Amino acid sequence: MADHHDYDAPPLDVGDVDPDPIAQFERWFADARAGGLVEPEAMLVATTAPAARYVLLRGVDARGFTFFSNRESAKGRELAADPRVALTFGWLAQHRSVRVAGTAARLPDAESDAYFASRPRGSRIGAWASPQSEVVDGRAALDARVAEVEARFAGTEDIPRPPFWGGYLVRPETVELWQGRPSRLHDRLRYMRDRPGGPWRIERLAP
Repeated sequence: MADHHDYDAPPLDVGDVDPDPIAQFERWFADARAGGLVEPEAMLVATTAPAARYVLLRGVDARGFTFFSNRESAKGRELAADPRVALTFGWLAQHRSVRVAGTAARLPDAESDAYFASRPRGSRIGAWASPQSEVVDGRAALDARVAEVEARFAGTEDIPRPPFWGGYLVRPETVELWQGRPSRLHDRLRYMRDRPGGPWRIERLAP
């Protein structure tokens, strides 16, 4: 077993954070990116299946958090059945974590098209070739599918977005900040709304 690890982040209280959780997330996200962490945009996406997996955050704005995926994948089918979702960011080297709970909705096609067009060619080929979450008959079978898609789009950079692939917007209903403190007496602050679109209030949770 690993040795006991204690945390020594500075105190965090309600008066120390932005009244808007998205603005506060952007502060911490900027710190994580500036701190040289490996893929600070990695987040655990949990659905009500229950199931959880890591994906990459690809945008955050006043609406919420965005990511992209094959919509026929396991997560896509789960979100279609029940859009409730939870996100977790773990920036443990900085003794911080953020948890988000909300609902996921498909992004407009124009936003999905724009992001897909920005991806490297290999990633666009892979999106067409991979039957994500399905059983495949070995790596050779997957490589054959990639070769077929390469041949289909040979000589063009204008690879369209597959109709089964696109983005999701997670609109937060709660956002929780965690900052590690000594003796496991961590600081936890939770943003909540009493009604959709209403003002945020912040409450402290016991560690």
